[in-house]
Amino acid sequence: MKVNQEIIAQELQIKPGQVSAVAALFDDGATVPFIARYRKEATGLLDETKITAIRDRLSQLAELDKRREAIITSLTERALLDKKLHQEILTAANLTTLEDLYLPHRPKRRTRSIIAKEKGLEPLARAIFKQDNSPLSPEKFINQEQEVLDAEEALAGARDIIAEWISEDGTARAGLRNFFGRKALINSRVVKKNQESGAKFRDYFDWQEPTAKIPGHRLLAMLRGENEKILTLALRPPEEEALDLLRQKYVRGDNLAARQVYLAVTDSYKRLLAPSLENELRANLKEQADREAIKVFAENLRELLLASPLGRKRVMALDPGFRTGAKLVCLDAQGKLLHFTTIYPTLSAGQSREAEKTVTELCKKYQIEAIAIGNGTAGRETESFVRALNLAPDIIITMVDESGASIYSASETARTEFPDHDLTVRGSVSIGRRLQDPLAELVKLDPKVIGVGQYQHDVNQTALKKSLDDTVISCVNKVGVELNTASAELLSHVSGLGPVLAKNIIKFRNENGPFTDRKKLLKIPRLGGKAFEQCAGFLRIQGAANPLDASAVHPEQYRIVEQMAKDCDCQVNDLISQTETREKIELNRYVTETVGLPTLTDIITELAKPGRDPRAGFSQFSFAEGINSIDDLHPGMRIPGLVTNVTKFGAFVDIGVHQDGLIHISQLADRFVKDPAEVVKVRQQVMVRVLEIDPLRKRIALSLRKD
Repeated sequence: MKVNQEIIAQELQIKPGQVSAVAALFDDGATVPFIARYRKEATGLLDETKITAIRDRLSQLAELDKRREAIITSLTERALLDKKLHQEILTAANLTTLEDLYLPHRPKRRTRSIIAKEKGLEPLARAIFKQDNSPLSPEKFINQEQEVLDAEEALAGARDIIAEWISEDGTARAGLRNFFGRKALINSRVVKKNQESGAKFRDYFDWQEPTAKIPGHRLLAMLRGENEKILTLALRPPEEEALDLLRQKYVRGDNLAARQVYLAVTDSYKRLLAPSLENELRANLKEQADREAIKVFAENLRELLLASPLGRKRVMALDPGFRTGAKLVCLDAQGKLLHFTTIYPTLSAGQSREAEKTVTELCKKYQIEAIAIGNGTAGRETESFVRALNLAPDIIITMVDESGASIYSASETARTEFPDHDLTVRGSVSIGRRLQDPLAELVKLDPKVIGVGQYQHDVNQTALKKSLDDTVISCVNKVGVELNTASAELLSHVSGLGPVLAKNIIKFRNENGPFTDRKKLLKIPRLGGKAFEQCAGFLRIQGAANPLDASAVHPEQYRIVEQMAKDCDCQVNDLISQTETREKIELNRYVTETVGLPTLTDIITELAKPGRDPRAGFSQFSFAEGINSIDDLHPGMRIPGLVTNVTKFGAFVDIGVHQDGLIHISQLADRFVKDPAEVVKVRQQVMVRVLEIDPLRKRIALSLRKD
């Protein structure tokens, strides 16, 4: 374990003691958010990114050690483990090296080499491999019973044995592996019979580029084309160059034996090494592309979850539709459903007048402060209808991304929340609540259905889920959760809780009324001291008797704040309300072995704004009037848009025409851009210029560059 911690410290360029501290905290049941927020002194101020990297690397190295032990056990049981091999296995730094060491000894099916050995041809193979001008006498190995009918069959069998020796030589594999990494080309060709049906992959019908330079998103696109039987892919370096490397290593001299080794090298490469190393290269490139795509998805999801909340406002939400009408709901400031109906603002003049009357009356009755309109079918038309009404000027009118709302409305969560209402009502409620608090509503969905990733269905699903779960947990704990109003889904992502404890909290809240202080959490069934330690600082109780219960100050730190108040001859409330009193506090007086200046500074910062929401304030956004469809666009026009997705090749922008436009990476700025995330973020408001419109393919090219 100590060796692993030193490896991680070197990789992450941190101190071994920091890794040891984080590992110990994980062993004690701590979570990433808790360690990052409340154990800064122990970790030396490591952030969530570094702490997560330590966790994942510890897990990877533990798996490596597990595989190492399994290999040693296998070799020991078969009496194949000598001291040299044992030491090499113990010091193998990665899985590739470990498997190379094990390869010659791995139990295998009856290969051509094994069959040749069974025929007694291994002595001939050894004689050939020496290439020392000794007579070979292959005719001595002719054996009718063993089906070695002539000298050529004996030589062929010996070559099979040599070919396998070469393919299992760790140094040869390592050298050739490096060569593949540097020199391999990916060749993509279309499957002729599927050329027409695979038109979306036509860019790759005849494509070649070095695998060392291929962007991850392009590789994933090609692999998808291959999976759909549209493309065939090959990832190989120039064959003669690869063979020259092997021949230089194994072929010595110019005699009969050397010529046999020459043939064995060629066979070993073409039949054994090249396919094996191509599969390795594919797997490595796919893993890299997956990591890149997952990182993009996680970053986009973070921006979406941390989007500006409107806050506790009374909201009317509309899920638009043409023929079926717009499903309308009214919500109170806490998101409780007050009223629902259907209006038809886009079908006929009479129905439009009736819809106008309904909206106007409901806005007055429920004192509506904001109107949220889903951005799906008929969204812009419904928005235009609402904006044309003579409503109070202070009512916010905005469109809301409804991605995944229909999936939520059919979910078990929605059925539990609204057992007496149909899918349309649930979907409208979700749209309204997304405006009030995007984080609280979006945690009810599987992140994959929100649609802010690239090739999310093609990447490793286990790794994707882990990364997205980490992102959701990070965002929830960064913002904090109001204990008395949070849903079970939101609570389940709080540090130290999970679905079971979240449901127990909801049940306790329903049976006993609102929580009045954090200590009551200890009365929750199955919520013990460790869970309390992990979750308490992230749970807020507005209006609690102890004002610290509404803050991010952890209960274990209350005594410090109380001592500060005592030393200042005031109450805790005074520390919160009086800036001049806080400024008089000498933090060094409160430093202990476990509490240092980082934690004390956090406490003072929190006292200034207890329970503050780290998200940006809400900013209203409107699409350009009169631009409702792709037919309303023309090159050169400048219009406002909202970034909906950021990928490695550019950013997609909603400009209000039911079809997102693409800002290619080359059009993001008047400078070279390596990563689009440097320039734009999901939900960012931008002013874009239309470059090209392709109505047939429904493609819109946009730019952020100057004219």
